[in-house]
Amino acid sequence: MLLTVTSRNVLLPDCDQPRPATINVDIRTGKIIEVLLTYTGGAACIKSGDPHFVDAGDKVVLPGLVDAHVHLEEPGNQDWEGFWTGTQAAAAGGVTVLIDMPVDSSPPTTTPRNLDIKRCSARGRCWVDVGFWGGAIPGNQAELKPLLSAGARGFKCFLIDTGIEEFPRVSESDLHTHMSRLQNSVMIFHAEMQNASTSARHRLDPRSYQEFLCSRPEELEIDAITLITRLQAMYPSVSCHIAHLSAASALPTIRATKAHGSKLSVETCFHYLCLSAEDIPDGATEYKCTPPIREDSNRNLLWDALIDGTIDCVVSDHSPCLVEMKELESGDFMAAWGGVSSLGLGLSLLWTEGRKRGVSIGQMIRWMSIKNAELAGLSDKGQLKVGHDGDLVIWDPQMEFKVNASATAAPVVITDRMIGLERAFVFQEQVDSL
Repeated sequence: MLLTVTSRNVLLPDCDQPRPATINVDIRTGKIIEVLLTYTGGAACIKSGDPHFVDAGDKVVLPGLVDAHVHLEEPGNQDWEGFWTGTQAAAAGGVTVLIDMPVDSSPPTTTPRNLDIKRCSARGRCWVDVGFWGGAIPGNQAELKPLLSAGARGFKCFLIDTGIEEFPRVSESDLHTHMSRLQNSVMIFHAEMQNASTSARHRLDPRSYQEFLCSRPEELEIDAITLITRLQAMYPSVSCHIAHLSAASALPTIRATKAHGSKLSVETCFHYLCLSAEDIPDGATEYKCTPPIREDSNRNLLWDALIDGTIDCVVSDHSPCLVEMKELESGDFMAAWGGVSSLGLGLSLLWTEGRKRGVSIGQMIRWMSIKNAELAGLSDKGQLKVGHDGDLVIWDPQMEFKVNASATAAPVVITDRMIGLERAFVFQEQVDSL
């Protein structure tokens, strides 16, 4: 039995703009088995009453988005955000695959046993596909290969203090030990380098956004990225990935490294592309994240680097917490939890900002689906092509909505696990496959 989705606007691989097409998905396997370059719907279509035939009309059919940088804090901190709510937010924003970071759960994902604990917490509580990054911390080098064998997609490490006892930062010596044991794997770096000024800098006014910005200067990212590029040259079989780049001044180093063909990739985030430091009031701790949101001139340079391919992909770095942890009453940037929650909003945010700059939907899907799937080693995700999973999003690019605490407008999401459920576009999935 087939699920057929047809539209006058389908985004196919290697296309910047949608075109008429029909996608046929095998319900038994969840795989796309045929792509027809024609629209087969319309008012006279004899399949209009078939529950396995979806006529999207003029709406845009996209491949499901892949967000490779998401913090779902379960187990241990699920009152901040867990799999049940976080994956619903993902589905509401067209994200059909997310890769969970290892750091904020308790225990963190730094051993195969801890990965099993996390999988057990996720099982039966997810609305989209979920995969897991492992964590690289001092002393766990013997756990890395077993973690890969257990299904971890790669590893995340920090070059600056995390504030989390169970997930300390790594030193350069630690990284040599870890990377010498890895081949054909991914090491993801929180690319801010600890230095003496990081903790010694005097804070004059904890409510001042400018003071907070000065406490996380661009030099911390530049120093970290300089180390990362040196390590990548020493361990060429390890793919090095720079997480959440915010400092445009690091782009020349990145460009030079990429020009030599190194296995280096870079992501940035929706908040760095859509927000500017000049617009953040003092005391507005809801904007705190690390690295910080920088000036508008910096934001424009990040866009340029994304468009020219220096930056490979865009992620949410969804990092929720309890509202009291954001210190909204005191407005203390130094005490507030750092993180922005945007898991369900990325497609709308990037489209709103990107079309001002002439960005096509094809470019956006490359940044939000294809490159993230490649980073996580998911060869059957992120594109509408034969043999790939039938993860589809039906999206209205003209719809406008205001984000508030109660509701947002959402695309219709179909994943390879939904398609046998008689047009049930929301479902509860078992997490084992990624």
